[in-house]
Amino acid sequence: DTSGPILAQGLRDLGFSVELKVVDDGEPVAKAISHAIDTEVELIITSGGTGLTPRDLTPEITERFIERALPGIAEALRIDGLNHGIPTAALSRAIAGIAKNTLIINVAGSQGAAKDAVRVLSPIVRHAIDQMKGGDH
Repeated sequence: DTSGPILAQGLRDLGFSVELKVVDDGEPVAKAISHAIDTEVELIITSGGTGLTPRDLTPEITERFIERALPGIAEALRIDGLNHGIPTAALSRAIAGIAKNTLIINVAGSQGAAKDAVRVLSPIVRHAIDQMKGGDH
């Protein structure tokens, strides 16, 4: 996985402590998400599995856990791709939302998508987490 390290470094640059896990799509993703939620991780960013192939199941798996959807985050990622001349960004099925006290965001699996995600998410993830904890708008 070449996009994971890009996302991890971007999150470290924002002051997050990062544990990078590489798992196969499908139930291993579900187990990793479940474990992270149970251990009260603030932020989960998945990379890959958002496309159209039969193995791309990350949005469906993520949806099992989400209690409050945040469609604007995934929309922002797709719009950013479209605005940067990447028409296939419209094919991303990525979703985002809150599960208990954890913010979960799906990101497409390419290196370019990871770099774009860091840029798009940098100004909003910390604020979103603060709001989840009852912080001011």
